[in-house]
Amino acid sequence: MKDIFVTRTVRIPDPLRISRYQKSPELGPRILFFSGGSALNDVSRVLKGYTHNSIHLVTPFDSGGSSAKLRQAFDMPSIGDLRSRLVALADETVTGHPEVYELLIYRFPLKAEKGELLHQLESMIRGRHPLVEPVNNPIRRIIRYQLGYFYDAMPAKFDLRGASIGNLILSGGYLNNHEHLDPIIFLFEKLLGVQGLVRAVVNDKFHLTAELEDGSRIVGQHLLTGKEVSPLESPVKEISLSRRLDKYTPVKSQLRKKNHKLIQKAELIVYPPGSFYTSLVANLLPQGVGASIAENDCPKVYVPNLGADPEQLGMNLNDAVRRLMHYLRKNLSGNAAKGRQLNFILLDSRNGQYPSKLSAKLVEELDIQVIDTTLISRRSAPYYDSKLLVSALLSLT
Repeated sequence: MKDIFVTRTVRIPDPLRISRYQKSPELGPRILFFSGGSALNDVSRVLKGYTHNSIHLVTPFDSGGSSAKLRQAFDMPSIGDLRSRLVALADETVTGHPEVYELLIYRFPLKAEKGELLHQLESMIRGRHPLVEPVNNPIRRIIRYQLGYFYDAMPAKFDLRGASIGNLILSGGYLNNHEHLDPIIFLFEKLLGVQGLVRAVVNDKFHLTAELEDGSRIVGQHLLTGKEVSPLESPVKEISLSRRLDKYTPVKSQLRKKNHKLIQKAELIVYPPGSFYTSLVANLLPQGVGASIAENDCPKVYVPNLGADPEQLGMNLNDAVRRLMHYLRKNLSGNAAKGRQLNFILLDSRNGQYPSKLSAKLVEELDIQVIDTTLISRRSAPYYDSKLLVSALLSLT
């Protein structure tokens, strides 16, 4: 048997291809994203108009925001980014469940008293809350059951202020399914009519850790992003995983077979914009991710960040590409063949503000191709225009 590789000329954007996908999104391409955080949510909302087959592998290692309370209470993976992406991909047409959507995006007030919040949660579990009553059975019964499971397991001192109902349902389902995320994520997809596939890249409850150039080490995603604490003062030297948050305890994570198969099925693999280490690289840390990517012959494209990312302190565009390649090749045995991890860099040099220009020498060295096209509009500047970015990605499939 002989492998035959077929190449084609790509037009970006490709109006014919885009129109075809828009008419039949249920037959759309399997575009796989390695991402976490909210940076890709607008893109996801646009993308579902063209394909219902996108795949989103999301990091469960975050340690900030409202998810931190849940992780501390139940020693579980982070679910906030999973819930956020599921909601972004929800069916918003007349065939969807708008009443379920409204419930799952609801957050308890930040200034309410503990008694008032407990009363709200209890009324939801009884099915008497104004946001729960409109939901038809059996969906209402399922939601009440998962919330009830969370309520029974909830520590007495748990702070419900600002809690996302979607997160509470996911937490209840996680605990109810022997600490596995997939069953409750699958159920969540059905409740929302999610037009895509969302999975945690691993089911592990580990934490991100970074060794900095100044020799210090920090443990916890929330210490890297520059959002909840002061931005980094020293560049990141290496990022890895820790079993514990209070103490650096090095640990290895292994890609699950299910997600290996998802990577193998992808028709386009995207390393999208977002927090460089905590959103993108974090998904590449589990052993087996790089090998799974290299085994797939589909195109792989990197869409670099615009502006300044606090996590990329001291890093220009060339450094970002080299760091990405470092983690893609880190756990591969032998010399990884060129073109197996990254084929294209998609950018808009005319309208975008990047940390530096991309070196022609680096592009040649890595055997990658730069696609320089319009991705930023007057409306979206200084950020990517989600419609333009989605059009470019669809044209590559």
